[in-house]
Amino acid sequence: MSVGSMITQLLGGFLMTVEIFVLTLVFSLPLGLLVSFGRMSKVKIVQLISKVYISIMRGTPLMLQIIVVYFAPYYVFRIRVGSGYRFPAVILAFVINYAAYFAEIYRSGIESMPVGQYEAAEVLGYSKLQTFVRIILPQVFKRVLPPITNETITLVKDTSMAFTISIAEMFTIAKQIGAAQTNIMPLLAAGVFYYIFNLIVATGMEGLEKKLSYYR
Repeated sequence: MSVGSMITQLLGGFLMTVEIFVLTLVFSLPLGLLVSFGRMSKVKIVQLISKVYISIMRGTPLMLQIIVVYFAPYYVFRIRVGSGYRFPAVILAFVINYAAYFAEIYRSGIESMPVGQYEAAEVLGYSKLQTFVRIILPQVFKRVLPPITNETITLVKDTSMAFTISIAEMFTIAKQIGAAQTNIMPLLAAGVFYYIFNLIVATGMEGLEKKLSYYR
């Protein structure tokens, strides 16, 4: 196989990797915020459910979660699913996994805010919702951006876990080419793709962090 043909195939897998990455962030970031509200809720049952959910998602391997999400419809509900369910299953597993991590990041950011912020907003006549949306959330986002960046970089590498249920993302294709050609070059090329993707993500997040640090 020529180098050009190998790169073309890896690019096809790379597009799948990017798709998993983007969809996971789009859904897990807002879901994580909702879960963090549940984690901080004064309603004990809601708080307990949120804590158990976070504990399970963070305490079990992502690979196992992908397998459970994919096979659960059949073994739990006896619903037969075809190969078309593989991609939605991967996205669902990634979203519920990363939402748990983002939830704890959001929680730490929200709970780190000084009580004086809320008191000042109340004096100014802001409602609780206005206080959170206009005053607290923007500051929380600035504070949690570094740990979110770390999780985002981890997500780039974790997309390779999609091979668990035969999703042809970049790492899977690299392994297939490498096995067929008995050559390690496809895996090294995939490593370069991952590094460049991570470099782009890290640079973009660093630029956003600097843009938000307007008091420095």
